[in-house]
Amino acid sequence: MKSSKSVEQRRHQIVAWVKEHGQSQVEDLAARFATSEVTIRKDLAALSQQGLLIRQFGGAVPVPSSTGPNVGPSQFITKDALTNLTVSPAVNAIGQRAASLVKAGSKLVIDCGSTTASVLPHLSHIDDLVVMTNTLATANYLTQSDKEPTVLMVGGTWDAQSQSFQGAMAEQLVNAYSFDIAFIGAAGIDVNRGTTTFNELIGVTRAMAKAADEVVVLASSKKLTHKMPNLELSWTNISVLITDEGISDEDKLNIENQGVTVLIATPSGE
Repeated sequence: MKSSKSVEQRRHQIVAWVKEHGQSQVEDLAARFATSEVTIRKDLAALSQQGLLIRQFGGAVPVPSSTGPNVGPSQFITKDALTNLTVSPAVNAIGQRAASLVKAGSKLVIDCGSTTASVLPHLSHIDDLVVMTNTLATANYLTQSDKEPTVLMVGGTWDAQSQSFQGAMAEQLVNAYSFDIAFIGAAGIDVNRGTTTFNELIGVTRAMAKAADEVVVLASSKKLTHKMPNLELSWTNISVLITDEGISDEDKLNIENQGVTVLIATPSGE
C-alpha cells in the first residue's frame, strides 16, 4: 500500500505538471507518473476538492490566474453549457473539425476517450444521427440532445480504467452493425505504425474500425511523443487523423505517405 507521504508527493507533482503544461489528460498523467488511470482520477478528485486543479472530462486544467505573467493559450479553457465539460481550445477545435465530416443521417460509432468526446457538442445541430458508443457519459449526453439522435449502447463488461464497456459481447454487438464514421482516440501515436496504447483491451476499438466506412482518429499532437507497446490500429485501418498545430511537417508527411489524410484543427477555425 502506498504511504500517505508518497500519495501527497505524487499529487504535489501532478499540480506542478498541470500548471506548467496546461490541460492534461488522465491517460497522459498515468503514463507520466507510472500509475493507473483509476489512481489518477482519485488524485484529480482530491485536488479538485482542495481547489488546486479544475477537473474536466478525462483530465484536468490549471486553476485560471489573471495575475500569472506567462499564461499561454493552452491554459484557457472552453466549457460547454449543456455538458459542463471543460476542454482546451485545441481539443475543442479537434472536436469541431471532426463534426464537420458528419452529415445529416450519418451513422456514427464513438469510442471512449476525452478527445473523442470533444466532438459531441458540435453534433448538436445535425439531424437524424444514429450513434453507437461504449461509454456511459457519451450516451447520457446524446440522449439529452434536442435533435434526439438514435443512441445504441454497447454492452459487455465495464472496464474502470477506460470507463467503457469492453469484452467479447461488446465486440459482437459492434460487429452486427455498419457505420459511416468511427471516431477513435489514441493514447499514443507511432508515426511508422499507427495508434498505440498501454491497455490490452483493444478488441472493441478494432471492431469499431472494421465496422465503419471511414475511421477518423482524434488525437492531440503530443500523443506523437508517447511510446506505447501495443499497436491498436495500423495506418492501413485509418482514414483520417485530426490533430493540432503541434505536429511537425515531417511527421505529417510521413503519416500522409501511408495513405492517411491529416487534418490540422486550429482554435480560430482557419
